[in-house]
Amino acid sequence: MTSTQTAESGLSSTDLTPRQAGERARRVLDEVGRAVVGKPEALELVLLGVLAGGHILIEDLPGLGKTLLARSFATALGLDFRRIQFTPDLLPSDVSGAPFYDQRSGEMVFRPGPVFTHLLLADEVNRTPPKTQAALLEAMAEAQVSVDGVTRRLPDPFVVIATANPIEYEGTYSLPEAQLDRFLLRVRMGYLPVAQESAMLRARLDRATPEAALRGLTDPAEVVAMRAALERVEVDDDLVDYVVALVDATRSHPEIQVGASPRGGLALIQLARARALMDGRDYVVPEDVKALAVPALAHRVTLRPELWVRQINADDVISALVGTVPAPQTAPARP
Repeated sequence: MTSTQTAESGLSSTDLTPRQAGERARRVLDEVGRAVVGKPEALELVLLGVLAGGHILIEDLPGLGKTLLARSFATALGLDFRRIQFTPDLLPSDVSGAPFYDQRSGEMVFRPGPVFTHLLLADEVNRTPPKTQAALLEAMAEAQVSVDGVTRRLPDPFVVIATANPIEYEGTYSLPEAQLDRFLLRVRMGYLPVAQESAMLRARLDRATPEAALRGLTDPAEVVAMRAALERVEVDDDLVDYVVALVDATRSHPEIQVGASPRGGLALIQLARARALMDGRDYVVPEDVKALAVPALAHRVTLRPELWVRQINADDVISALVGTVPAPQTAPARP
């Protein structure tokens, strides 16, 4: 919905109820689904991350539509979009920007880097050295960059969608735990089922263009308003205790060497609120927490080294853990 459509409908783009924000979010999801075919779960997770005010790590094989997904969300949400192809020779200044000498004025002028945008695609983020990763870490953590002792704020909203190839090791650098913890959730897309892959190829032939043309349905101010509506989604005390119990269980699990941080609990609650908002509710239920425990927590834990030989991954461990921690039995009473 554009600003003109917002005014005509009588809705304020700066003051949305959870139901209004959820309706707009579902329209955005439907629009992106026109370009990214057959991945409704991955698309919903990415949108939940945007609504919850966090950054998203997409970890999957090449050619599965990760770049198309990021660009489609930027278009549908009406956000400025930049892309950085991370390489081993990328410098921090290539991300954040650097001062240069302006011969006309005789002064040093700051030239902003691609990080000064609303939605940044950090493609193959694990291919760049730790020093360059650290430049992105400040932007993700503080929504600002510091160059030559001057701190500059980034646009609001600011979202990083980073991609990583999980199977290539040559020429890559492992993401440090501090940076992994800054990602609100991790998404895996996977291959399309055969029938849906055939439908995707047929749709490409029918439209006679490389990609579907998407509409911009919101703008940066409305995205901020949708995030503000998230704060009106209630979380009862028993669900807060449930989230804390899940996070604490990762710290004492025999197969986990390093458990989830308190930031993991905050991420899980915010994502659960976003899921409730998408479902048209202003309150969280236990199913919201259960559905998002793996995307929110699996990348924040470190498994014991011997589990690698047994081909056990963090997703499996967190999924099994969710089945063992008792959940509240009743949902909050609402009209």
